[in-house]
Amino acid sequence: MSEPITPRRLLAGSTLLVLAGWLATFSAQAADAASAGQPTRGLQSVSELGSTAPSHRRLNIQNWTTAEGAKVLFVEAHELPMFDLRLTFAAGSSQDQNHPGIALLTNAMLNEGVAGKDVSAIAQGFEGLGADFSNGAYRDMAVASLRSLSDTDKRTPALKLFADVVGKPTFPADALVRIKNQLLASFEFQKQNPAKLASNELFTRLYGSHPYAHPSEGDAKSLPGLSIEQLRAFHKRAYAAGNAVIAIVGDLSRSEAEQIAAQVSGALPKGPALAKPAQPAAPEAGVTHIDFPSKQTQMFIAQLGIDRKDPDFAALSMGNQILGGGAFGTRLMSEVREKRGLTYGVYSAFTPMQVRGPFMINLQTRAELGDGTLKLVQDILRDYLKTGPTQEELDNAKREQAGSFPLSNASNASIVAQLGATGFYDMPLTWMEDFLQQSQALTVEQVKTAMNKHLDADKLVIVTAGPKVAQQPLPAPTDKPSEQPLGVPEH
Repeated sequence: MSEPITPRRLLAGSTLLVLAGWLATFSAQAADAASAGQPTRGLQSVSELGSTAPSHRRLNIQNWTTAEGAKVLFVEAHELPMFDLRLTFAAGSSQDQNHPGIALLTNAMLNEGVAGKDVSAIAQGFEGLGADFSNGAYRDMAVASLRSLSDTDKRTPALKLFADVVGKPTFPADALVRIKNQLLASFEFQKQNPAKLASNELFTRLYGSHPYAHPSEGDAKSLPGLSIEQLRAFHKRAYAAGNAVIAIVGDLSRSEAEQIAAQVSGALPKGPALAKPAQPAAPEAGVTHIDFPSKQTQMFIAQLGIDRKDPDFAALSMGNQILGGGAFGTRLMSEVREKRGLTYGVYSAFTPMQVRGPFMINLQTRAELGDGTLKLVQDILRDYLKTGPTQEELDNAKREQAGSFPLSNASNASIVAQLGATGFYDMPLTWMEDFLQQSQALTVEQVKTAMNKHLDADKLVIVTAGPKVAQQPLPAPTDKPSEQPLGVPEH
C-alpha cells in the first residue's frame, strides 16, 4: 500500500493519516461502538475536545526476529477471541527493476492457487473457517493479511492455508491470463480518467528514471510479456523471510505468537532483505498540461517531500494539517472553496516513503477558472511559507491532533497496520508516542522553519488535465460565494 495521498474527510482524521499514513482505519472507533450496539456521534467541533487530551491506549509492543530473519512485532489484545496477522514485504513496484508491474502482478497471484487448491477453494477455505485474507501491492511495499478466530481449531488450519498462499503460490497459467486481461482493461479505462492521467504524468515528472516514477500496476507495454517464471523469481527474491515484517495483534500469548511467526517465516522462501531505492534527484520545476475533454480541470501541484525517518516529520505534518491536510478550516479550503466556491475540495499532503515521497496539493476546478485557481493556490502556499501559521491555527491543530490520537489504536486492525509500518520503516517502537509529544511541543517558528526547509513555491512540479477554454477572472472572496462548487468531482 503505497503511501496513498488520501484527503481527510473527517475533522478528527488528519492525525490518523499522519500516524499510520495509508495504513490508518478512519472509522475504527465508530465501527467498534456500532458493533457493540452503542450510539455513535462524530466530533462536531474542535471546542468539544476541551483543554485536556483524551486518554489513549498505550501499547506494549514486543519484538523479536525469527530464525529465518523476519522481524516480528506483537501486541497482546484479549478483548476479542481473534487475532490479526499482517506480513509486509519490501516488494512494491520500486522493486520492479526492468519489469514494471511485476510486483503488483505477483501479489495479485498469491491466492490464485496453491498445491491442491484453486482460487475458489482457497476462498472457501478461509470463509469456512471464519477467516479473512487480504493483500495488496504499492510503490514501497506489498502486504498479505489474515484475520482469524484465535481458537486453536480455527487458528491452525487458517494459518496453514495462509502460509501456503503467501509462501508457496503455484501461479496457475489461466489465472495469470485473467488478471493480465483485467489490468489491461483497466489501462483502457484510465485513458478516460484525467486524474489518473495527470497523476501518472506527475510521478514521471517528479521522479524521472527513479523506481517511483512508473505506476505500480505497470503499463500496457510491460504487462503482457511478464511470464510465470519471472513471477516465481520475483516471489523467491522479494517474499523471502529476511525481507518480511510480521505484525501480530490479538488474543494470543507470547508463546503462541512466537509459534505463529515461526510457522509463517518458515514457509517463506529463504533470503535477505532487499535494499531500498536510492534517493531521487531533484526534478525540474514547470507546468505540464494534458488536453482532455471535460468540464473541470484536474490539478496536481507537487515537490519532492521527505522520507519516513526525516526528523522534521512532526513539524511538517502539523504545518500541512493547517495548510490543507484537513477538511474545512484549512488555509486552502477556506480560500479556494469557502470564500470563492472554486472547488469541491482541495487537499495537501506529505507522503513519506522509504526515500523522499511527494508533497502534493490536488483539486479540481471549473475549466474556465483553471489558470486563476492555479495561481491562487500557488499564492496561498507562497504566503503560508512567508508568514507561517498563526498561534491560533497551531493551537487548534494541536487540540485536534490530541483529540484524534486515541483513534489511531482503537482497533486491532489499526494497531496491526501501525506495527507493520513501524517494522517496515525501521522506526522506534515508541515512535507514535514520540510523535505526539514532539507535535504538542511545536512552536509557530519551528513549523514555519520546517515548511520552508522542505518546500519552495518557485520550484513546483505542476500537472493539469482538462480542456483548453477561454479563461475567466476569479470571483472576489466573500462569505457567500455566488456560485457554489460542483457537488461531485468528475471521474
